[in-house]
Amino acid sequence: MTLTTERPRAARVPSHLADLEHRAPRPQRSPERIAAGLTLIVLVVLGIAAVNETGISLGGMLESWGNAERFFARVGALQFPEPAELAGLIALTVGLVLVGTLLAALMSVPIAYLAASNTTPGPGWRAAARFIGVFTRALPDVVLAMAFVLIFSLGTLPGILAIAIHSIGMISKMFADAIEQIDEGPRLAIRAAGGTKMQEFVSGILPQVLPSWVATVLHRNDINLRGSVVLGYVGVAGLGLEMSYAFKSLNYGLGLGIALVIFLLCIAMEIVSSTVRGAMLGRTAQTRSWIDRILHPRMAKADAAKTPVVSAKPAWAQTPETALRRPWTGARVRGNLGGIIAVLVVIGSVVVSNITWNDFFTVWAKIPAMAVQFWPPTFGTYEADAMIDAMRDTIAIALAATVLTLLPSLILGSLAARNVAPTPGIRSGARFLLVGIRGIPELILAIVLIVVTGLGAQAGVIALAIGGIGLLGKLIADSFEEVDAGPERALSAVGATRLQRYSSATLPQGMRALIGHSFYMLDTNIRAATVLGIVGGGGVGYYLLNAGQGARYGTVTAIVLMILATVLVVEGLAMWMRRVYR
Repeated sequence: MTLTTERPRAARVPSHLADLEHRAPRPQRSPERIAAGLTLIVLVVLGIAAVNETGISLGGMLESWGNAERFFARVGALQFPEPAELAGLIALTVGLVLVGTLLAALMSVPIAYLAASNTTPGPGWRAAARFIGVFTRALPDVVLAMAFVLIFSLGTLPGILAIAIHSIGMISKMFADAIEQIDEGPRLAIRAAGGTKMQEFVSGILPQVLPSWVATVLHRNDINLRGSVVLGYVGVAGLGLEMSYAFKSLNYGLGLGIALVIFLLCIAMEIVSSTVRGAMLGRTAQTRSWIDRILHPRMAKADAAKTPVVSAKPAWAQTPETALRRPWTGARVRGNLGGIIAVLVVIGSVVVSNITWNDFFTVWAKIPAMAVQFWPPTFGTYEADAMIDAMRDTIAIALAATVLTLLPSLILGSLAARNVAPTPGIRSGARFLLVGIRGIPELILAIVLIVVTGLGAQAGVIALAIGGIGLLGKLIADSFEEVDAGPERALSAVGATRLQRYSSATLPQGMRALIGHSFYMLDTNIRAATVLGIVGGGGVGYYLLNAGQGARYGTVTAIVLMILATVLVVEGLAMWMRRVYR
């Protein structure tokens, strides 16, 4: 038998076929992809036009700085409530935010179960659950608080319910996404053994999604704490209400002092949340946050090594007999102590919230009378053209803020990503800068900027742009760290520079996430622009506040419907973009 050496496949390709390969045209892009690209270009152009329309200029702001100097000279020293009163306000604010967030988490579980593709009973149930999420996300929490203040009067309950219902949109979506990513093996095994749906959920789904769910609830609690500031302007008790009273009475020293307390409280809450994530979840992907790697350096090293953390089964868990005699080790004591503390914190939050439980039984008689006031929607004394122009201004503010946020967020987010930052020090510095930016509530930032620039859209745009950098920068950093490392290693192997790896491997892979995060930022800015209008930031929020304070609730409904329609359009565009660029 004669042995022959097989020639490489490329050498046996006929010359005329090789020529055809080189001459073959590149595959044409689909019309839908072209349309999506043109849509992105149009949105960016509109955003740039909106920035130009607001008249933002560094020179103008420097010229206006004299207004700020005169204002702060008139304010004098910062003032604070008495220590006991301040401690009570802090406890009340944290308590109502925590109770509202936990209530949202409980209500989100069945919605997420119905919305997840692998657990929903049918397409109809899934569509309905998804719509509930989008609808609650589109409803501004300040509008919900207005309605609940009308039903329950002043206090904490309107704020708790407003926070809870508005938070369902985000929490249920994240919960459903976590359910869709589970390993189906345990659930199917329970089903094959004759288990019920409840047993499938408790034993097959919940253990897998619990780390992600805990991280989502903690993250949403931080967001709700910053958002609770604006609820004070519609009568919700806490630091926000006291700050609104101070500014309305022109006691700016006290108002700015409370604003500083809120800022420090937001930073402290972020640190506590990160500590809890590290203690409860360990070194898992769900613990990523802007300060997690500062507080948990071991977790950062595990992420950098890209090695899974595998824990060996302890000796007490080897057999059922030894499991029944589990020793009280230090880890078990700390775990149980942490659980007890968490329960006590929840109980304490309910107690300090001072909820009038009888309202839950008497509220049903008030709902018909309240619903009549909100329906039918009407512009009332306002002209339709004026309201449409105000809504257009709100959209323009959101577009301008999103465009201004993109470049700084891309730079900071890239420097905060482990696989992009030149040195660990630069990465830590970028992460820490994102910490400080995210800790400032946009409402407080807008109030300060209004002092400098005066009333109007300019202050709202700048406040949203600065606040958006913290959120979008974090999302970009996390997305860049999760890209496939293969292309980056391949470019490094052929001697590519760090900038070449970034532009040819990291950025192209993260582009889809960048587009999705940008639409999420636009969605968020539309709702936030409405809120900033309440304090003079321009847009439809001014009319919303006036209608609410004047008991013209039909006008409130009309404005909310305009906001809802706008958010649904943005949501539809985002879903289309994610599908096209998947």
